[in-house]
Amino acid sequence: PTKKIASADFIFFLDFNSLQRIDKLGDEVEKSDAKKMIVDHHPQPSNFADFLYHDVQASSTAQLIYEFMDDMGYKKLLNKQVAECLYTGIMTDTGSFRFPSTTANTHRIVANLIDAGASGSDTYNKIFDDSTADKLKLMGYCLYEKMKVFSEYRTAIISLSAEEHLRFNYKKGDTEGLVNYCLAIRGIRFAAFFAERDGMVKTSFRSKGNFDVNKFARAHFNGGGHKNAAGGQSELTFDQTIDKFIGILPRFSKQLNSK
Repeated sequence: PTKKIASADFIFFLDFNSLQRIDKLGDEVEKSDAKKMIVDHHPQPSNFADFLYHDVQASSTAQLIYEFMDDMGYKKLLNKQVAECLYTGIMTDTGSFRFPSTTANTHRIVANLIDAGASGSDTYNKIFDDSTADKLKLMGYCLYEKMKVFSEYRTAIISLSAEEHLRFNYKKGDTEGLVNYCLAIRGIRFAAFFAERDGMVKTSFRSKGNFDVNKFARAHFNGGGHKNAAGGQSELTFDQTIDKFIGILPRFSKQLNSK
């Protein structure tokens, strides 16, 4: 990656807007003389790129890529393979078209992608109905053994240690979406998932209503994202990270319990 960055004339940054999100590669990007362009829908973009194609109201970066192709007159390049990729990005980032960011325009774009060859049912099956037995066992373990509910703060969390990942033969993506199950609990407005991987603790946050997990992640877990969906990381130990989170909750009791 370092050599490719150094030799590039133009670099696109998709679905993130801060060099902190790419760790050490961010240092190499800063050294590069290449023109830089962000295509993204997350709030508060950093000022490191020459061009910005940015809309926080967009359902997904995949939707913005489609709109960028349309604006530039490149829709003729929309073949079946490209359509399937963009459909996948839009479907996953909208929670299968159920999040509030899904608009009539989103559906019009999806219709065009289907016309170009994308298959909604095939894409859904490949992503959501193609699990391994280990993945389903891990999901069951998380929901039965690892989920904790803090009713007084309308919050629920799931946490997985490094040892627990190994126990269930974890593969990347096996815990994708698990945090959303916490929000399915009646009355819960704030959900968190903690995963001990790669020498650090990675965090995912989700919320309902006006509780802003983007601000929460930025302030406490070196992260960011959207108002109702964000992530971050912690260099504390696994247990210390969870203790930190639980210790912070009382500060937000009024917000989480407000109508």
